[in-house]
Amino acid sequence: METIMTQKLRAGIVGGTGMVGQRFIELLNGHPWFEVTTIAASTRSAGKTYEESVQGRWKLATPMPDAVKNIMVLDAANVEEVAGQVDFIFCAVDMTKSEIQALEEAYAKTGTPVISNNSAHRWTPDIPMVIPEINPQHIEVIEAQRRRLGTSTGFIAVKPNCSIQSYVPALHALLDFKPTQVVASTYQAISGAGKNFTDWPEMLDNVIPYIGGEEEKSEQEPLRIWGSVNNGEIVKASSPIITTQCIRVPVLDGHMATVFASFENKPPKDEILARWANFKGRPQELGLPSAPKQFITYFQEDNRPQTKLDREIERGMGVSVGRLREDSIYDYKFVGLSHNTLRGAAGGAVLIAELLKAEGYIQAK
Repeated sequence: METIMTQKLRAGIVGGTGMVGQRFIELLNGHPWFEVTTIAASTRSAGKTYEESVQGRWKLATPMPDAVKNIMVLDAANVEEVAGQVDFIFCAVDMTKSEIQALEEAYAKTGTPVISNNSAHRWTPDIPMVIPEINPQHIEVIEAQRRRLGTSTGFIAVKPNCSIQSYVPALHALLDFKPTQVVASTYQAISGAGKNFTDWPEMLDNVIPYIGGEEEKSEQEPLRIWGSVNNGEIVKASSPIITTQCIRVPVLDGHMATVFASFENKPPKDEILARWANFKGRPQELGLPSAPKQFITYFQEDNRPQTKLDREIERGMGVSVGRLREDSIYDYKFVGLSHNTLRGAAGGAVLIAELLKAEGYIQAK
């Protein structure tokens, strides 16, 4: 047992006291490859045990793992101290875009791989933004990024916006039919704002038809996911044209999307269903620990997927689709669902780290 433990990579969580940080703690508890050895947060949390720093603010239904309760929280700004205790870090901090960019680059320049849950670096040309089943080839740009940062082992890789996971995988499986126009409305859970109903009682019995910056992300980030690597940079795709509306709804976890799509070459319905049922990506080929066995699950029932019933499918790492039918204006319409803090946030970032370890980008220091 001791031999197995010593082989685990030392993971740090920078921003470990927030909701996404707590999800990282939960997901990494008992992970076969990674072990949380270091937690860092803001100055006000530093110097306390993790249990003390999160006192009264633990937001998950599962209890805090015993293994992290007595870890002394470090100041995230003390980059050298934190980096010296880890093989790589997950980053989920609440700071301004420029502050996050500077902090993540500082960690990378110490030779530490950074797997970011933040949006700050999603459009940095040589930083891969990855859904592991869809664009694992984008990690090739890490070599160019390392040259820019002056490090042989450090780098930054980033997870995309949580809402796009509910419809991009379903469209990706149909990409060779050349989708031309996509209309997506997302119905997004309050945990996407880092809140629960105790924090945000105004959301009870309420819908808010605006989430700042979300529509631009939902329209543009899929094009970067579908982009190509060219001269050490990721060049975004030019199609399809995507337009979205993003709505906050009184649901704790789970982002749903209603999607309308037209194609240059309209596929038959049975071909779409077969593509979804058979879709596999690099995580499934490699058998990564967090990878869903069935990435896309299609429900034949008219009233599925439902957020409460289906968000936990494949331990929250699968995507659910339903209600595929032809449309009078577009070619097809369907409904998608994904778990926003598992597949869409911490779980997606853990899967990226697993991919990067399997491909040799993350190693013991």
